[in-house]
Amino acid sequence: MSTASVYLDHNASSPLRPAALDAMVEALRSGGNPSSVHRMGRAARARIDAARRQVAALVGALPAEIVFTSGGTEANNLALAGAGRRRVLVSAVEHDSVLKAVPDAEIIPVDRDGVVDLAALERSLAASEEAALVSVMFANNETGALQPIGEIVRLARAAGALVHCDAVQGAGRAPIEMHGLGVDYLSLSAHKLGGPAGVGALAVRAGAPLSTDRRGGGQESSRRAGTENVAGIAGFGVAAKEAYGGLAIDGWRAGLEGALLNIAPDARIFGAGAPRLDNTTCISMPGVRAETQVMALDLSGICVSAGAACSSGKVTRSATLTAMGVDAAVADTALRISLGWNSAQQDIERLIAAWRELYIRVGRSDMSRARAA
Repeated sequence: MSTASVYLDHNASSPLRPAALDAMVEALRSGGNPSSVHRMGRAARARIDAARRQVAALVGALPAEIVFTSGGTEANNLALAGAGRRRVLVSAVEHDSVLKAVPDAEIIPVDRDGVVDLAALERSLAASEEAALVSVMFANNETGALQPIGEIVRLARAAGALVHCDAVQGAGRAPIEMHGLGVDYLSLSAHKLGGPAGVGALAVRAGAPLSTDRRGGGQESSRRAGTENVAGIAGFGVAAKEAYGGLAIDGWRAGLEGALLNIAPDARIFGAGAPRLDNTTCISMPGVRAETQVMALDLSGICVSAGAACSSGKVTRSATLTAMGVDAAVADTALRISLGWNSAQQDIERLIAAWRELYIRVGRSDMSRARAA
């Protein structure tokens, strides 16, 4: 068996695409401040303009609607603070960069598959005449569950609300058309689709309100002050261009999940009843805690994540699974497997073999002892 590492944690971060690296190196070598009017400044500006077109094309936005940021977290914070709405409604399964940005937000519940309860959203919107902002992600980072953004926009518009959508996990993995969805704000991150970390964007619908959260120069059409990260933005643009066609993994998730369920019929796939991203599987391994799985698979050369991992790298219980009503003991056994642009079939085969060995060695024996007791 090959000793090379198998990377199946693309929802955390996807490896840098070679073409994106080349674009970054070229930009770094060329230098120049994009606000300067001399030839080096104009060349830097041209790189940003090209990337703006590439990122906009990925999500069906207009280039002028793209505001480059330091990542998805900043994009989410910029939208939530900049929309100018004191009343904010967010789904219970949002990323922490949304939930913690508005700690007093009204929480929209989800069903057992992690999909927003539309009736509850409608009731919440009708409970107050105050103009609101609704923030719901395109796809969940843990389960891959897709949200009914079109229906959410319809309900929000009827109540005079603006809509923000965190599309960090969906971009490059599922077709996204910002104007087709009808959202006002759309957050993106480069490193989820093979671009560099530390770069993202907020697409702002023309005419939607946005107040800046920082003061300085007039960069990004006075929407985000500070000299642009030319190299990072150039890499983001190239990665967005390469991600436009999506991932070539049709049928892989079904094969993976079928094999794992054949090994452990009592395993549970979270969000299985909802439309999901093709690259994401969140599954329990009965009798084996998530941190044990992550460490054991890592020793086998396979990189995956628990259902949730905080910024310190510690495994914590998933707030998403808790919101879905998953029992704590089951949630503690959740493992996330996420494919990306450089995944291969043999990666899945190695994961299945290692997962089987771990389940037989730890999970099945622990469950047998529990039943005997």
